[in-house]
Amino acid sequence: MNARPNRRSLARIPGTEPARRALFIDRWGTLIDLPPGGFAPFSECRIAPGVPELLFRLSGAGWNLYLVGNEDLVAKGRIRDEEWASFERSLLEHLQGQGARILRNYACLEHPTEGVGAHKKTSVFRLPDTGLFFHARQNDGVILERSFLVGDSTLELAAAGRAGLRSVGVATGRGGRDGEYAVEPDIRATDLREALEFFLRSAVGSTTAA
Repeated sequence: MNARPNRRSLARIPGTEPARRALFIDRWGTLIDLPPGGFAPFSECRIAPGVPELLFRLSGAGWNLYLVGNEDLVAKGRIRDEEWASFERSLLEHLQGQGARILRNYACLEHPTEGVGAHKKTSVFRLPDTGLFFHARQNDGVILERSFLVGDSTLELAAAGRAGLRSVGVATGRGGRDGEYAVEPDIRATDLREALEFFLRSAVGSTTAA
């Protein structure tokens, strides 16, 4: 009996990997109910039931998941760095514990004019700038034209449009009524859960989409 020859598995040729689609999800007012004053310890925050499970399923369906947002209360010194670090750690541990894999947590803690101490500086990651989207493209291979942002304010929607993403505006939080930018979302949803269910049901943003 002839021995079966050893066979090497061939790696994909660079450039032939499946295109990575991404969901960029705003924290306050979208993922988390917007608390009075704009911030609360994670133990006092609410994420809609079922959302972590939907995020887990979307990860399995080939979506990269990111959290985004400006944290102006931190930048302006109204929330201590230690408070933010504790909140951030608890949020990510909570989502990870329910199987929701957040690839990167983009939180801008800088403000160019009102920042306090080390937080007083410009940042390309500050919305409506587009640095975080292009960072994801460069480092994670995200195809921005096949990706979406889900947010509750025109600030996030404007940033998505500038970077070539499509957007989903939710009615929770600010509900797009902040009036900061004259933009409209490509899609409207009642809340994040409805938006995530839409992505699971449809082929929008898939690697075969135009």
